[in-house]
Amino acid sequence: MGYTKESIQKVVEKQRAFFRSGRTLDVKWRIEQLKKLKKAVLDHEESLKEALYEDLGKSPFEAYLCDIGPVIVEVNEILRGLKKWARPEKHFSGLMCFPSTVTTVYKMPYGVSLVISPFNFPVLLTLGVLAASISAGNTAVIKASSKSAASTAALQKLIADVFPEEYVTVIDGGHDVADMCLSERFDKIFYTGSPAVAKHVLEAASHNLTSVALELGGETGNWCVIRKDADLRDAARKIAFFKLCNAGQICININQIAVAEEVADDFLDALKSEFVRQIGEKAEENPDYPKLITSAVYDKCVRLTAEYKDRVVFGGAGNRESRRFEPTVIYPVNENEDLVKHELFCPILPVVPYKDREIDRIMEVIADREHPLSMYVFTSDKKWAKKVMSTYQFGGGCINEVCVHMMVKGVPFNGTGHSGMGAYHGEWGFREFTHPQTVLTGRTRFNLSLREHPYSGRKGEKKMSLLKRFEK
Repeated sequence: MGYTKESIQKVVEKQRAFFRSGRTLDVKWRIEQLKKLKKAVLDHEESLKEALYEDLGKSPFEAYLCDIGPVIVEVNEILRGLKKWARPEKHFSGLMCFPSTVTTVYKMPYGVSLVISPFNFPVLLTLGVLAASISAGNTAVIKASSKSAASTAALQKLIADVFPEEYVTVIDGGHDVADMCLSERFDKIFYTGSPAVAKHVLEAASHNLTSVALELGGETGNWCVIRKDADLRDAARKIAFFKLCNAGQICININQIAVAEEVADDFLDALKSEFVRQIGEKAEENPDYPKLITSAVYDKCVRLTAEYKDRVVFGGAGNRESRRFEPTVIYPVNENEDLVKHELFCPILPVVPYKDREIDRIMEVIADREHPLSMYVFTSDKKWAKKVMSTYQFGGGCINEVCVHMMVKGVPFNGTGHSGMGAYHGEWGFREFTHPQTVLTGRTRFNLSLREHPYSGRKGEKKMSLLKRFEK
């Protein structure tokens, strides 16, 4: 359907009225809605797989592995912990607050939330965020991506089959519709996408001082660092899998590799072998290999490959009709070239050689750029690896592994700076969509006059003496 500013405004007004009815405050009711969501995902599994194949060429296995299955895992984690997370916290008020002894922290939902989801994982990054919003007791307006039109249509049907519009609804359309949504007064906004659009979202949210969470890919992309003491075949195997996944269209994917030049040739040989072993000689002819979201992204791959044609050491071909472009390795690339200063979000993989003894210099190059969403290091030097992971700023990462850190239960996921704001998954998602509201319960008897005037003279001196004792 076509949306107008007035129609979107009516949706928001209906949701605000529904929220103010108080129904979403009941934790048992929220649990019922989460169970409905889980059942709906399972009931619509085939239609979601078909939509993901139409939009992104995802095989049924990859669609379930990366988009549908993780939603079930997320909902299950929330169902197990929600009663505990939502329970009001009781705190001793302290001597300074005497005679009050009890202070309560209520976990209050923000109200009406706006979820703006992306094209690359249209099911996971829509319904996973929705699950967090529901767990906290909010209503939700979902602006799904116009680029993944089939998935958006499937999500609209799934949500409409389960929830009334005044509670959860999915809106389709382009940037104009997104701007109409952003012009409304929401209580919480969760946006997943690029840093450039995130600035626009923040600016729009600022007019209403709306709380915002951002999940971004990072302005300058995610680095993978391979030391000369790394297990090269293990690294190559994992990196090849990751770069093939969704044809590189993943916010936590490896944007560029820094490899010790002492082992660069061996690593590249292993990486090429792994690409061939996992996807075949011609990835663009393999029906299990995903496609790029638009022809414009395909054309970008062609342009970049042509620009660096003398340094393409693997791949470089594709099929524009099917929008499949081979994983393409470009080597050598200097760390100061433009290719490694921007998030690529495609199957192109630049490789930057460095001398292993100059590892501190290459790490400083990474640190001087915008904070990435993910960081990956491959080395047998665990002490060095732990130092890097505990002193550099990024969203999350792995030592001798790729991507699976975001699948761990009970831990937060998101970035910082140009790679994000806030955090979610499990309890962290519940926290992101709630405001901790502190309430002290006072008493009408035994109130001390310590805080009241007079503050000077003998009475003031006695009060000051008591005050300092209480503060110890």
